[in-house]
Amino acid sequence: VRCFTPDGSSVLFISQRNSFTNRYLQLFTVPVKGGMPEQLVIPNAFWANYSPDGKEMVYTPLFDAFREWKHYRGGMHSVLQIFNFTTHATTKIPQPEGGCNDVSPMWIGSTIYFRSDRNGEFNLFGYDTQTKNITQLTHFKDFPILNATADQQQIIFEQAGYLHIFTPGENKTQRLKIGIATDLLELRSRYAQGRQYIRSASISPTGKRVAFDFRGDIVTLPADKGDARNITQTTGAHEKFPAWSPDGKNIAFFSDASGEYQLYIKAQDGKSEATVFPLTGTGFYADIKWSPDNKKICFVDNSRTLYIMDVASGKIKKIANDEIYLPGTFRLLGHDWSPDSKWFAYTKVLASQFEQVFLYSIDENKSYPVSDGLSNATEPTFDRSGKYLYFFASTDAGPLVNWFDQSNGDLQLTESIYLVTLQKETISPFAKESDEEKIATDEKEKPKTDKSEDKSNDFHIDWVGIQDRIVNIPVPAGNYTQLAAGSEGEILYVENSDDGMGQLHTYQLDKRKDDVVMPVNGYQISADGKMMLYFLGGNFYVNAAGQKNPSGKGQLNINDIEVKLDPQKEWPEIFDEAWRINKSYFYDPGMHGVDWDAMKKKYEVFLPDLSCRNDLNRLIEWMCSELSVGHHRLTNGGDFLYHPEQINGGLLGADYKLKNNRYQIEKIYGGLNWNPDLRSPLTEPGVNANVGDYILAVNHKNVTAADNLYSFFENTAGKIVELTLSSSGDEKDARVVKVVPIANESSLRNRDWVEGNLKKVDAATDGQVAYVYVPNTARLGLDYFKRYFYPQADRKAIIVDERFNGGGQIADYYIDLLQQPLQAYWHTRYGKDFKTPSASIQGPKVLLIDETAGSGGDMFPWMFRKFKIGTIIGKRTWGGLVGILGFPEFLDGGGVTAPNLGIWTKDGFIVENYGVAPDIEVEQTPAAIINGRDPQLEKAIEVVLQQLKNNPPVTPKRPPFPIKVKN
Repeated sequence: VRCFTPDGSSVLFISQRNSFTNRYLQLFTVPVKGGMPEQLVIPNAFWANYSPDGKEMVYTPLFDAFREWKHYRGGMHSVLQIFNFTTHATTKIPQPEGGCNDVSPMWIGSTIYFRSDRNGEFNLFGYDTQTKNITQLTHFKDFPILNATADQQQIIFEQAGYLHIFTPGENKTQRLKIGIATDLLELRSRYAQGRQYIRSASISPTGKRVAFDFRGDIVTLPADKGDARNITQTTGAHEKFPAWSPDGKNIAFFSDASGEYQLYIKAQDGKSEATVFPLTGTGFYADIKWSPDNKKICFVDNSRTLYIMDVASGKIKKIANDEIYLPGTFRLLGHDWSPDSKWFAYTKVLASQFEQVFLYSIDENKSYPVSDGLSNATEPTFDRSGKYLYFFASTDAGPLVNWFDQSNGDLQLTESIYLVTLQKETISPFAKESDEEKIATDEKEKPKTDKSEDKSNDFHIDWVGIQDRIVNIPVPAGNYTQLAAGSEGEILYVENSDDGMGQLHTYQLDKRKDDVVMPVNGYQISADGKMMLYFLGGNFYVNAAGQKNPSGKGQLNINDIEVKLDPQKEWPEIFDEAWRINKSYFYDPGMHGVDWDAMKKKYEVFLPDLSCRNDLNRLIEWMCSELSVGHHRLTNGGDFLYHPEQINGGLLGADYKLKNNRYQIEKIYGGLNWNPDLRSPLTEPGVNANVGDYILAVNHKNVTAADNLYSFFENTAGKIVELTLSSSGDEKDARVVKVVPIANESSLRNRDWVEGNLKKVDAATDGQVAYVYVPNTARLGLDYFKRYFYPQADRKAIIVDERFNGGGQIADYYIDLLQQPLQAYWHTRYGKDFKTPSASIQGPKVLLIDETAGSGGDMFPWMFRKFKIGTIIGKRTWGGLVGILGFPEFLDGGGVTAPNLGIWTKDGFIVENYGVAPDIEVEQTPAAIINGRDPQLEKAIEVVLQQLKNNPPVTPKRPPFPIKVKN
């Protein structure tokens, strides 16, 4: 909601309901008494306020700069414009050179008041519409002014946690003293329950219990009999990643009870105090794995460094670290201990971004390579006999390990399963077999020895020729993860499908047989190898390892876990963790020159004043804004006491207008009904709805102009709805049709806009110029580019439109295709000659950009210019060219980013907080948009046609056929 109309009869609000892009919001009014909202003519807006006479409106066209981005100056900085409802003309309120953010307009008399960061922190300013002068009215330097609003006499705003009144004319600010004696429900302690709080799990050595990281506490749950047991009970600390020791006595985990994460080892019954081991890594840790003899623990930190700790002494050794940082909160190294606890298998990411398998010797303090680094080898796992090391490997993973390239977006990694015989005398389990008679002997049977003793005494690794002893396990290559050893000579693994479901497999070496066990989302084998914990569909089960469980026995009663929480103890920990996440993950260790310790002190003074979880979110946002960087935001709001149920509506993919006291269909958005994401309900077979039809009833309930049409479609998405339609508006020709509404029609509106642009370009250029729209630089953009580029690859020139681009990856796919040079032509006896590369356009190229295109949408035009591909037209882009590669969750499920990827060239760090400027700047004026025009697209057509005229592409004449006869 933005304000009331000047006469007080309606409320002005913003919505995306009719927008063809999620980058635009639009203005609507709805009568105070209720009814159908009416859209204003202003094409797009965020903040808005009427002039006192209602003839004009002051507004910002685009979203605010993010609250987490102080001093933002990219292309999307907020500009105030005054719109005249009669002429549709706009006037911009002046800004200083370099721009600023002017927001929250309030029109009182002849002055427009607004918040602005033009002089540093957000303060209150006034723009005199008669003299055109701008005056700064407040001068706060410590904290910004927030949430300003006004009536016709006073302005009220928030600053530093207090409400202030500003009286225009008097230029006086008064801080209000407000005291409310109330029992705030969100501050009360309460109990948390539910599977959504589970973060990680560890099965006990024999499968009798399972330890969970449950909303920041370590809780064990019996597989069958008994009750849940909370062994930490620390509402003001975050415990995570429990791991049960092989002897079943202890559970290791990480806790930040001291203010930094440390390793704790505590008796599994929780009755004794934990032993605490200080850690000196990079702040956040994961993936605890005990050695079989219970004497050592390995783990990783967020810098992708692997450590091994001696439990008796607490001494920690750094074993290895990745050469390249791959995305993810952590990189779990797929590591495993040898049966005798003297060797440790792990993978390391090389500079090539391929993973290589290594074995680390505890005795020698040395790592040995197992794979050659020319394949992507992952998840090394020892067989329980000690004879083999298993691992996955892919020899064609190159395009996919380069994760940042968009060109791999629709490729699928396939891996094979391998084993290496660790001793040279071990015969391959897949050696050719031969049936032979068994020869009797006179030797007496030797006494049996203890197998475990044999393993301990005999285990060794022969390094000479080890890579020659790598053997492929005869299972077809596939998308595999979660490799583990079951009993001796048995492996388990998961085959993943595109829908996110996995199938658990077992493979037994002696039988040379692969079996599909059952669907799972994940699993874990107990230390004795006999039991497993698996989860499926949000439920957890304990079952015999590698065995089917058709009846679903062994399901754990997660609802038996209840953890007491105290918000007033939790929130300081969450605030501190947000600060530590940025300290440990932010790409610049110098924190952009900000004294990060001082920022913590500056903002933690507000902690005692928090009254709800959302207050904490705002406090974290304020603190993070001090780093002045894009992509800095909350990833999840956290655990709120109240979760109002959202009532979803159904949509028909149409626009309507009011006529004759009825709703008339004004436009039907055509879709691709064979594509579930682009289904248009009114165009499906048998519906036969037409533009101009009136909607008389929905499910036999009469609909008139006094009703809100959308209210009849609550909870109808995906369900059959009966519409009563009439071509005249009269019930005499009424007909009832069945439709199935969709939940969201934004894809239909976007596709309609794209197809409309394509038709405009095709008509204006007589079919000479291709038009291709790319909504982002991720998979959707790849799909759009392929959908529209290849069918138009025979055109002479191309306009690529990346306006509203949401980013994603590096747009190498677009760039590579756009700059492909012509190589040759091919002639066939019949048909036209064709060129190599066949999908290439050799003529002029134009790229359309705008203020909302960012991240990968910044990088694309930057590369377009760097490689001199063509002309860039539009407005300067967003300027958000850092990246976010995964961060730890808060204990209540909330989270915050800490941009950990920054781009630089020999000229320094680039693009961030500025964007990419066009070669030709073109404004999308409201008057032009209202009149159905697109000035930027029109300019692109004009430029590309002129370039075609100046430099028309020339197709060479085919030379004469060669004469092969020799005289």
